[in-house]
Amino acid sequence: MDTGSHLLFGATLAGLAMLDPVIAQDPELSHAILTATLIGSHAPDFDSFTRLRGYSAYIRFHRGITHSLPAMLLWPLLITVPVAAMFGVWPYASLLFIWSLAAVVFHIALDWFNAYGVQCFRPISNKWSHLDFMSLFDPFLFSIHGIGLLVWIVTEFSPGMLFLWIYGISIAYIVVRAIQHRQMIAKVRKKLQLDGNCQVIPGLSWFRWQFVMETPLLFYIGTIRGKEIVVEDVYSKDETNEAIRATLSTDGVRAFLYFAQRVHVSCKERQDGYMVEWRDVRFWHNHKLPFGVDIQLDHNLQVVDQCLGWRKKTWEPPFV
Repeated sequence: MDTGSHLLFGATLAGLAMLDPVIAQDPELSHAILTATLIGSHAPDFDSFTRLRGYSAYIRFHRGITHSLPAMLLWPLLITVPVAAMFGVWPYASLLFIWSLAAVVFHIALDWFNAYGVQCFRPISNKWSHLDFMSLFDPFLFSIHGIGLLVWIVTEFSPGMLFLWIYGISIAYIVVRAIQHRQMIAKVRKKLQLDGNCQVIPGLSWFRWQFVMETPLLFYIGTIRGKEIVVEDVYSKDETNEAIRATLSTDGVRAFLYFAQRVHVSCKERQDGYMVEWRDVRFWHNHKLPFGVDIQLDHNLQVVDQCLGWRKKTWEPPFV
């Protein structure tokens, strides 16, 4: 999910920890737990520093090894030692480890629920895994946790019980979204009557989704609004020529293909050469494919320029 949501959940996990009387009655320990959960809730995204090496490096590393199975244990260990030393709470190091572990695991789980994907099963599998039923930003979860945090700050209400209810509602909500997602896939399959791989991605609204139906030759892309299912565009899967093949060795295309899962490629001849556009069809919106890599070639098929990344504003769909 987005950074703001992760940090918010880190703060509310510290409130949930107040269910333990040992934590609730010790200000130093409670502050240490809050520090640990805040850091843990963001720690897997420390891989964002790879942007300094370029977007292709970021694509290869983001939500990769820092979100892996070993990292789930390594991050809490790296957090526990300095936080315990800083607050002088070594006797409670196990509690610090448990709650920082909860923050790290919750972060990775929420990323797993998103359509972008995460390599959370490394080293067992390097496959990008995604469950597709939640957006990068979820207004409902952000609202109830934000309200809960505000109540904790301005009232005397017991934070442990408050956040026990909020996390109970959150888990129920996540389950409902997962069920709703499965129902949307079934509806699309019934409507299109096509054999293939169907992927449904949520919007910010509970009643708006978008889908990609992949058949051996085509991608059918469309929207779900309430009970209405509409195919908006159809893209071909297989296109190849010398210009497209010439881009396969570029760093941008290698990074893109390492991450992308539903690939559409097109080639346009121009006065000064060719423009080859690689796109991941999963992230379709409003008749556009905003994520991919553009490779500009001259007439001798030499690379002139390349651009990898998103071609949309941050606040524009899709929210992945």
